[in-house]
Amino acid sequence: MPAKLDYHWHLRKVMADRGMFQTTDLIEPLDKRGITLSSSQVYRLVVERPERMSLKILMALLDILDCTMDDLIEPAVAAEATTRGKRAVGAEAGIGNLRPRRARIRGAEPS
Repeated sequence: MPAKLDYHWHLRKVMADRGMFQTTDLIEPLDKRGITLSSSQVYRLVVERPERMSLKILMALLDILDCTMDDLIEPAVAAEATTRGKRAVGAEAGIGNLRPRRARIRGAEPS
């Protein structure tokens, strides 16, 4: 089974290396390159990992930050999620084959 590919997005770090510490610092340089984004769109672009992005925006970021795609995007192998079957509540509380005794409530009258 081939490894699932993933990536790390380093826009915030690259911006900080260039002295740009606020997400809104990108709005004007992007606008000068013909890309108009709202402050919330720029915030999501910087803070979150984009799943889709226009190549125009990517090229503008590379130009603004004077960096390469390798600086912004780092390929990574996705971590495999472990699949477990359903377990009873409290089953994980035991140690090895030792399990706690099931509690019994005494003296409770049915209502």
